[in-house]
Amino acid sequence: MNRRELITLIGSAGATASVCRSVPLHAQDRTRQISVLMGIADDQEGQKRVAAFRQGLREVGWAEGRNVGFQYRWGAGDVDNIRAQATQLIALRPDLVLANSTIVATVLKQATQTIPIVFVQVADPVRDGLVKSLAHPGGNITGFTSFEYAMGGKWLRY
Repeated sequence: MNRRELITLIGSAGATASVCRSVPLHAQDRTRQISVLMGIADDQEGQKRVAAFRQGLREVGWAEGRNVGFQYRWGAGDVDNIRAQATQLIALRPDLVLANSTIVATVLKQATQTIPIVFVQVADPVRDGLVKSLAHPGGNITGFTSFEYAMGGKWLRY
């Protein structure tokens, strides 16, 4: 799986519960393993996010048990727990890790320089040192952010 396919996979998966349409991905020869580390608790909100992620993947041709498998861990806002969960997930050697939050992405970036990491719900990945730039993230970590600081002033005007 190359970087472009990876971004299409995660972006189209509705990881932020948005509905994205994409060209369907073709099934791979083997089952891909995606580890998901959520910075939140395994509660109703967390389960809604996971369900949206899985639904988005199904819509682009990735079905659990057919061509993709998942491992989920929940950090519940506790940094020590997030570190422990990250260590467990990296030891499983997944094909990629989805990081949900800045702290989760930061911990995972410290844990591996080889396994691809895709982050969501990170406000400023450049400032936080996760990527070199949004256009050219570099390394094994990439993702997307829906927050633009320049919009803050415009929000205040309305």
